Amino acid sequence: MKKKTIWTSVFLLFAAFMVACSDNGETQAQQHLAKAQSALNTGEYNAAKLQIDSIRTLYPKAFNARKESISLMQQIDLAEQQRSLAYLDSTLTAQQQLVAQAKQGLLLEKDTAYQEIGNYFHPKQTVERTLYRSFLRGQVDEVGTMTLTSIYWGERHAHHHAVKVVAKDGTFAETPASEDVYKSEDLGWKTEKADYPLGKDGGVIAFIAMNHGVQTMKAHYIGERSYVISVRPEDSEAIAKLYNLSQMLTALEQTKKEREEALRKIAFVERKMKENK
Repeated sequence: MKKKTIWTSVFLLFAAFMVACSDNGETQAQQHLAKAQSALNTGEYNAAKLQIDSIRTLYPKAFNARKESISLMQQIDLAEQQRSLAYLDSTLTAQQQLVAQAKQGLLLEKDTAYQEIGNYFHPKQTVERTLYRSFLRGQVDEVGTMTLTSIYWGERHAHHHAVKVVAKDGTFAETPASEDVYKSEDLGWKTEKADYPLGKDGGVIAFIAMNHGVQTMKAHYIGERSYVISVRPEDSEAIAKLYNLSQMLTALEQTKKEREEALRKIAFVERKMKENK
């Protein structure tokens, strides 16, 4: 009885093998397709792709199933991108609300005659409120690029090119040498401005934002002669608020780019699906 059972199993396996050979694996491949379709219907896109990969690997001669798998893979790609687009749309809405909140209390300076992108400033750091003093100023453009500027005003030039901001507890951050330094003179008074874009600021912007309202800071102007100022609370507040806006705008712009990419992919897949009909 036992031998009969073994021979029956062997016969069934042999029969299945012969069927597989006779139809080039189409029967088994169709089973994988059905599983892939089921996974697609339930949103399990990776599982659906694995089933299609199995067809390509195990049944290279199952041409009908392989042809159908191409169409099904396009449907999977389209569904994935549509899900991604829905997520990005939701994220974009939330980020736009955060940006609107971060902009509150800031001023946008933009001359539409020659500027495509304007800059946000804190009202306490406008030109008319900062005449005749040395300080650190922040600004953020409309796509999130932030720049810290060390401004010097005095009777003789300091010829500075970098700044080191030191907190009360001794911790500090220092900029590299500025690649953009401007000097001028008016009625004997000297003005210097050095710019440090976020990412090329040696972490000074984040350092000021982190210590704002926590501890006092001093800014050491680095140049031909020593010059030190106290970072006023209103200046550290301005830089902290602008830094927050910069982070929000940068994230928003990245989401916009990802959304555009998702739309391009959707258009590409839909075009391919039409061509294959």
